[in-house]
Amino acid sequence: MISKEVGSFSAANPLSAKGKRTQATGPGCRPERARPRARCPRAAGAGRVPPSAHLRRPQSWVGTARSGRTMGTTAGQQLRALFYVVPPGESSFRTLDEVPDYVEKSIPFFIAFIVLEFAVSWVQQRKLPGRINDGISSLSLGILSRLPDVLFRSVDLVSYVYVWNNYKLFELPWDSHWTWYLTFLGVDFAYYWFHRVSHEVNILWAAHQVHHSSEDYNLFTALRQSCLQRYTSWMFNLPMALFIPPSVFAVHLQFNLLYQFWIHTEVITNIGPLEWILNTPSHHRVHHGRNPYCIDKNYGGTLIIWDRIFGAFEAEDAKVVYGLTHPVNSFEPILLQLRPLAHIWNTFWATPGFCNKLSVIFKGPGWGPGKPRLGLPEEIPAVTGNEVPFNPSVPAYLNCYAVVHFAVIMELYIDLLATVTTLSQQTILLRIGIIILSLTSFGFLMESRQDIKPKAGILEIIRCAVFLGAYKIGYLRNQLSLLDYAYEVLFSLCIAFWGIQTMRRITSSKDKHL
Repeated sequence: MISKEVGSFSAANPLSAKGKRTQATGPGCRPERARPRARCPRAAGAGRVPPSAHLRRPQSWVGTARSGRTMGTTAGQQLRALFYVVPPGESSFRTLDEVPDYVEKSIPFFIAFIVLEFAVSWVQQRKLPGRINDGISSLSLGILSRLPDVLFRSVDLVSYVYVWNNYKLFELPWDSHWTWYLTFLGVDFAYYWFHRVSHEVNILWAAHQVHHSSEDYNLFTALRQSCLQRYTSWMFNLPMALFIPPSVFAVHLQFNLLYQFWIHTEVITNIGPLEWILNTPSHHRVHHGRNPYCIDKNYGGTLIIWDRIFGAFEAEDAKVVYGLTHPVNSFEPILLQLRPLAHIWNTFWATPGFCNKLSVIFKGPGWGPGKPRLGLPEEIPAVTGNEVPFNPSVPAYLNCYAVVHFAVIMELYIDLLATVTTLSQQTILLRIGIIILSLTSFGFLMESRQDIKPKAGILEIIRCAVFLGAYKIGYLRNQLSLLDYAYEVLFSLCIAFWGIQTMRRITSSKDKHL
């Protein structure tokens, strides 16, 4: 997660995936057009970048070192980026176009660390660190949060570049170590206050609570993001745009995001003296707890010193119980994204008085008429340590079904990121629609509630039919042509299976009424 947290699926991912693309074919594709790269003048004003250069979409996210030599990031650099240990000499760039997409290139490391976490947890405790239903829910929310990046450039960067181009007071040198370290502190300080305000202002909490809604705490949780949070985080970074070049800011926005991936784990207990300075798994476990002592604590992104300075630090003590104080008990991603907003809407109209209505929006989630701004601590539900996460029982075959089909949708999503510049707008929207429909259907299947079982089966028939139709026509594709026939067989069998299941439920329901 990570609150703007994390990664290739992060809601706050600063760079949309516009890398060097393979040529796609099919009815929804358009020819790849070469795009001119920004050139930096070497004569008068050398070292300064034309304003338009900061707004161009990059033809490829390939970095240019301080020497000006074009190079790609190495596997070692990507790994070190997860821990914020890429030095200024390897991560300073003249223009925004030259900044690598560290987040997208970290996807293999996300997968590797998730596998490693499962292995270590099994060795240490003889149990896995998560559940299939919650893991799919977290990844689904992460994908949903990233889909706007397919259509639009990051709000963080667009707003930052606008202020930089029009209102900057002075320009720090992009290749200075002092600029690099100042930006490191600035981005983390801005993130601290954005994160804290997101917990203390109800309308912002409605977006951020998505990241806290999991009752597990693992690396899947790091990828659990909000679609809406990006539209409020940008304003906290704007003061830096008055003097820090966008290319330097973009690097640290990614590093700050990536650092918060690995701290979402229970397999790391304590890292010694660094606990005094850095945000660590122990500190962040407290932040994700719903124990009374954990509420509104440890907001830091990379550094924990801000919490120590501003009085929000709390060390890990009693066993942490994760999730919201009032669990949502759902795996359906759209519901998880929008339900808090519906609650605010209903509370707004039910609360008398204009000032009280404004307080519903701008005071804390626990506020009510006559209460302090952040609510009453004694109203926080008590935690016994015996809480049982929402985990409806489903047949083993349904878990396998969900994993296989989620992998297919993940492949579709990755292909969309890789070929987006070659696709028509209609094809992009169709693929996004299929992804959203699929993730919604998986959520319903994982909940396995009696009241939604018939609807879930019908929705899955529709989903499989739409996917198969779009695939046959050529609007979808996979990297391996050998899978073409396998996909056709798989989705045809799934349509038949869910059709039979739906007919059985309808017949059984009619028999009960006779």
